[in-house]
Amino acid sequence: MSQPKVDAYYQRETPFRAGLSVLRELALKTGLEETYKWNSPVYTLDGKNVFGINAFKTHFGIWFFNGCYLKDPKNVLENAQEGKTKAMRHWKFSSAEEIEAKSVLAYMIEAVDNQKEGKVWTPEPKKSTVIPGLLRKALKAEPALENAFTNMSAYKQREFCEYIDTAKQEETKLKRLEKIIPMIRAGVSMNDQYRKS
Repeated sequence: MSQPKVDAYYQRETPFRAGLSVLRELALKTGLEETYKWNSPVYTLDGKNVFGINAFKTHFGIWFFNGCYLKDPKNVLENAQEGKTKAMRHWKFSSAEEIEAKSVLAYMIEAVDNQKEGKVWTPEPKKSTVIPGLLRKALKAEPALENAFTNMSAYKQREFCEYIDTAKQEETKLKRLEKIIPMIRAGVSMNDQYRKS
């Protein structure tokens, strides 16, 4: 059963309307549930995202949420957001004529099969930050400093810890500690400091 938002998406005026319509026809052959998320049609299996169809200014295409597991015999898949996502892959088109229905449907069906088999990307849990001894000692000695450090994001905390940890000499570690204490008090991260200088 289609949703009004999905129907409206496919009926809107866009240079890629014909191509989007072809992709929708193919998507509906997979037996997935047609839903609407992030302002575009998404096709799901048991509530899990398998692929989405979307149009942009210069292209349209299919987003495979766990595309890293697709065999990609035609070598058409691109990493959707280089560096930001490990799993998502995108197949771009610039016209309806570029769509080889048989190949596209094969990719879609493989994505469905992968989902059924549990081939789903699970991000590695972030390692907890180990606070170097010198910094830990400084934080314990000054509750206000410890409070300021605790209120910082994990990313900022990790930056400070790595800054001290990467120093080889004890003397350098102490100099670095001296440098970051006022920054922690002010709630300023390492990168903020570099941007200002």
